[in-house]
Amino acid sequence: MSDDHNHLPAQPGDEAADHGDHGHHGGALVADEPLANPGLPEHAWRPTDVDPAAERRAERQIATLFGLSAVSAVLFVVAYVVFDINGGADGEDVQTIFGLGASNVALGVTLGLALMFIGIGLIQWARKLMSDHEIVEMRHPARSSDEDRAETLQALALGAEESGIARRPLVRNSMLGAVGVLLAPAVVMLRDLGPTPNQVANSDAYPGAGLENTVWEEGMRVVRDVVGTPVRPGDMQIGDLFNAEPEIIFEVDDEGHPVLEGVTLQIAKSKGAVVLVRMLPEENNPAPGRDNWAVDGILCYSKICTHVGCPISLYEKKTHHLLCPCHQSTFDLADAAKVVFGPAARPLPQLPLMVDDEGYLVAQSDFLEPVGPSYWERDSQASTSE
Repeated sequence: MSDDHNHLPAQPGDEAADHGDHGHHGGALVADEPLANPGLPEHAWRPTDVDPAAERRAERQIATLFGLSAVSAVLFVVAYVVFDINGGADGEDVQTIFGLGASNVALGVTLGLALMFIGIGLIQWARKLMSDHEIVEMRHPARSSDEDRAETLQALALGAEESGIARRPLVRNSMLGAVGVLLAPAVVMLRDLGPTPNQVANSDAYPGAGLENTVWEEGMRVVRDVVGTPVRPGDMQIGDLFNAEPEIIFEVDDEGHPVLEGVTLQIAKSKGAVVLVRMLPEENNPAPGRDNWAVDGILCYSKICTHVGCPISLYEKKTHHLLCPCHQSTFDLADAAKVVFGPAARPLPQLPLMVDDEGYLVAQSDFLEPVGPSYWERDSQASTSE
């Protein structure tokens, strides 16, 4: 088979280059080839191979394409700043182009043109300026011989030299400039990934905002799920497990409206859900610094599995194991909820408990570590009280 390859072409009238034992040039058959020459036509030289003016013209064309790519990338950034994705402040006078959102149209067109011009420029560089001749390579074993490997490395080095990147500064610099400017839209688009967890937490848009926070706080009562009644230690027997939520889930204001509703309510419930379990105090093996986190053998852990966030409530009271129904991660609640089986990577976060003046179970503070599935920024060490 034949193909264009990155080698300097022999100029018209030059003698054919010697390709060793692996090919032919200009229809000349190498003596030890296992197959006869099928009859390739004589090589046709390109205008840029024989006409210096055509070569310079091609360089200018390619540089122009790379320059247009850079301009399109800059226009992408300009369009991102100029066009408001949401229209006016009141949701009116939305900017459009041909009946479509102006921001989407402008961003799509400018980014598409930036990529297209770079692609066309690279294709034209390969077609018009990179060296051109035909080679034939016979099949060989999966592992090349040491000689072939050495020749390949030499060919790669020669290809880099013959691509002309060192001796064509106009093409090289315009291409590098276009690729560099094209990074600007990528950086700008990162802003659309949304605020960081810390930005969410600092904005105080709603209680418990941010990945590392929940609505739990010092003095907040632990109440039964669904019914919302507070829990006293005497309400639980050895071996009991209650599904519970923070009291704020059920609170209403002076006018009888829920304190939390809609999305904020769902977020608070999803992150604040816990399980209460009671065991003999001597069966509890608390983590360092958690000696005062239990009340008469009553422990409180996040109900959200640290694997992919499934709710957990399958409890085996003899072993104190809590099983996740999704992927069978198993946590030992008597041993700081450490993982004893399954894909979960971290123990369940524990909520420190105490009793308020009326004898109800309340939180000492929020969780001291993030609840829910693991993520790469999360501290791999279990948090302990100070």
